[in-house]
Amino acid sequence: MSFDGVFTYAIVGELEEALAGGRITKIHQPSAYEIVLLVRARGHNHKVMLSAHPTYARVHLTNETYNNPSEPPMFCMRLRKQLEGSVIEAVRQVDFDRIIVIDTKGRDELGDVQTKRLIIEVMGRHSNIILVDASTDTIIDSLKHLPPSVNRYRTVLPGHPYVAPPTHGKLNPLEATEEMVLKKIDFHAGKLAHQLVSAFSGISPLFANEAVFRAGLANRTTLPKSFLALIDDVRRRRFAPMMYTNGEKEWFYVLPLKHLKIEGQPFTSASELLDRFYFGKAERDRVKQQAHDIERLMANEKAKNEKKLLKLEQTLEEAKKADVYRLYGELLTAHLYAIKRGMTEIEVANYYDENGGTITIPLDPQKSPSENAQQYFQKYQKAKNSFAVVQEQIERTKEDIAYCDTILSQLETASPKDVEEIRDELIEQGYLRPRAAKGAKKRKPTAPELDRYVASDGTEILVGKNNKQNDYLTTKLAHKDDVWLHVKNIPGSHVVIRNKQPSDETLLEAANLAAYFSKARHSGSVPVDYTRIRYVKKPSGAKPGFVIYENEQTLYVTPDEELVRTMKQRQKEQAAKRS
Repeated sequence: MSFDGVFTYAIVGELEEALAGGRITKIHQPSAYEIVLLVRARGHNHKVMLSAHPTYARVHLTNETYNNPSEPPMFCMRLRKQLEGSVIEAVRQVDFDRIIVIDTKGRDELGDVQTKRLIIEVMGRHSNIILVDASTDTIIDSLKHLPPSVNRYRTVLPGHPYVAPPTHGKLNPLEATEEMVLKKIDFHAGKLAHQLVSAFSGISPLFANEAVFRAGLANRTTLPKSFLALIDDVRRRRFAPMMYTNGEKEWFYVLPLKHLKIEGQPFTSASELLDRFYFGKAERDRVKQQAHDIERLMANEKAKNEKKLLKLEQTLEEAKKADVYRLYGELLTAHLYAIKRGMTEIEVANYYDENGGTITIPLDPQKSPSENAQQYFQKYQKAKNSFAVVQEQIERTKEDIAYCDTILSQLETASPKDVEEIRDELIEQGYLRPRAAKGAKKRKPTAPELDRYVASDGTEILVGKNNKQNDYLTTKLAHKDDVWLHVKNIPGSHVVIRNKQPSDETLLEAANLAAYFSKARHSGSVPVDYTRIRYVKKPSGAKPGFVIYENEQTLYVTPDEELVRTMKQRQKEQAAKRS
């Protein structure tokens, strides 16, 4: 657990410094578990992410952009009514636990002063965001409701008194002394890190393991000193936010974790670290919830078409036997006198064999000699007629499978906004029925919003994240001499460099984007084709996103997520300067 009491202490310090005295100007709820506060403080605008997600619960300042639903949820409406326009008086931590309280003061409709507390409990799957009337300690509303039938210790419902989560009698580590540490630790019992976690509030296994590691040969002298030295770093706010990865697992913390024995990536603040660590993960989770029905539909469509393809290929094999059926029919007609009803096969002379050989022909014992001959002529005619049709159906079915693959691949890198465009496309293509909503206004068609990146030399690179965006980018927006890129023979994004003569470095960076936003994003040495837009064509009647191209050259790149983030950050910085 990385977001422990220590991390909470660091975050509260950042929030207090940035937000105290600021005014809450807007409140959004981009997803079921997330609230974003917009706060104006000391001449600057700040965004605060409050998440009660079961896996990604956290609180921090954020620079990321979140897409909000057209209709705000009920809890968001309640927060807006109670908190918009209020001043943040303080941000504090409760008993060194993972509980953050934002104290606010505002006025109601009558102009009377009212004080509210927004309490964020970062407790894993029990995380919650609770709005409390500070004057009465009564719950106004909460993101998650907990009736008595669910939690006997406390009820979290509007109108009920707020009861904090149980502390389990743990001690505040900021008040710890060597004597207190020695009193809580049994050196004969072992599992010293576990004992520290059980004894002190807000201490996670990461912190405890670090204290034990730094103690060396942990004993009654070294362990208390090691533990208290780390606590002193926390008290004095000597933080060094770092993210660690070993290729399989990731950790983050506000203190150096020497026991991991891995080089960490430093960040300027705990909030910046959380933005980097969680944004992609939380967004992927939102997309998964939003696109679950699409993913299931396209997976089923793909499986259905794969079965259909097998049957068509079997039919094609049958169709290839047309000449054999004709031969059987002609030879049986020539040998009707030798055939008796009830025979299962007959060996006859093959007049078409230059060597004068014979051939054995299977017979239906229930049919007469002439009926057997007619049956083979009918099979011949059917196979002959079906050959061209089946070949056409096979090509169409392969296209359908490739289309399903493309949609499934796009969902892997889609943002919530991209999912809505994919949904619209599938409605247009007849895979989904239009959503019927009472009183819903028909949306005016607008140009797709493309993902923008900036190369090292300042060149703009555009990326289509779904078929609508790909078609718009390639066939309408891009200039004929812009450079176009796409992974070779693999579903992926269309990428366009807004430059007629891009540098080799820009070309490689654009190829990295094409590889990253494709089905091969986790592969190494991915082939990426590039050519000019003038050589890219969309065949008449082709499915969305499908193009053909020529005069291409090929680059090989290994997708680099950090490079993609860097190019995106450059674009944000450019946009901020322009505004």
